Amino acid sequence: MKPAITKTSITRKLLATAACAVTLLGASAASPAFAQPAQPLKFKWGAPTADYFVLYVAIDQGLFKKAGLDPQFYWFPTGAPLLAGLKSGDIDVFTTGLATVFALGQKIPLTFIGWEVDTSAGEGLVVSTNSPVKSYRDLAKAKSVAVASGTCAQVAFGLAARKAGVSPKNVNVVNLAPPLQANAFRSGAIDAGFGWAPYPQLLETQGHKTVNYDDEYGPNGGVCPSLYGARPQFLKEHPEVGHKLVQVRAEALALIEKNPELAVDALAKRLSISKEVARAALNRVGGANLPTLKQEITPGTRWSLVDQKAGLAAKLHVAGEILHETGTIPAPLTWEQINASIDSSYIEKFLKQGRQ
Repeated sequence: MKPAITKTSITRKLLATAACAVTLLGASAASPAFAQPAQPLKFKWGAPTADYFVLYVAIDQGLFKKAGLDPQFYWFPTGAPLLAGLKSGDIDVFTTGLATVFALGQKIPLTFIGWEVDTSAGEGLVVSTNSPVKSYRDLAKAKSVAVASGTCAQVAFGLAARKAGVSPKNVNVVNLAPPLQANAFRSGAIDAGFGWAPYPQLLETQGHKTVNYDDEYGPNGGVCPSLYGARPQFLKEHPEVGHKLVQVRAEALALIEKNPELAVDALAKRLSISKEVARAALNRVGGANLPTLKQEITPGTRWSLVDQKAGLAAKLHVAGEILHETGTIPAPLTWEQINASIDSSYIEKFLKQGRQ
């Protein structure tokens, strides 16, 4: 005999069905399969055309997307033009050489997270075959010397002139970026020029000669720190970005160590140079001349971020002196200005977590 269907039993069934539905809906909402993926953070990144092979590999291998970042890159012939973007706030993150000193000299607030490359290792003085300049000591004999204003090249020129005992005023200087020097050499408009990798190496394949590299006239291995960092306000609004930039760099370095051809290919493609020139540039700025994350936070290294008046701080201070002497910035940088801009905490935290 079937049990009688009563109003009470119907009510109980309806309540049980509703409870089951609520449970299922709750499970669906919590399930990762139904969760909306977080959108990668979009921001603007400015950089000059240079030897930044670690950055190029990170882009080519999709490491920023993997970290939840979506940088939009803006490339410049030198670091000087990106200063306007940093000053206006249009550029959030940067990679550049001594345009950083130029920026601080103009009271543009920056935070330096770490080294991109030690560009001084690949920067040098290039001369044509018929130039009377046989070394930096002969600068005054040059017809015209190409020097990009507000960059590492200008600092290299100032340091070379200082060590040679030559007044910069007695040298005919042309404001010309390294990527543009090949045509000027070819036309005879210049017979000497200062430039960073890969341009000295490229000019050598065209018959010109690099007679000196920065470590021959610059202190402590040369003065051209290429750094990556961001506007302080941007890091304040997105504190996770600084840590992710270190993470991405570490992953790119690991890939390059495993397969160096990634760096060769990235440089060749990005800078439209041959693999031969790319390898020559990497021989200068890679290997032992590329600072490790550990070296960056170790006191006493030439790449140290933690020494108050040595390492990176000393290089930026010397650069500030030179750029002031050449009239590029109104006053030399103070130690307080420099140290307030260097933040080693992002690398320190990354390494403290045991990530290499």
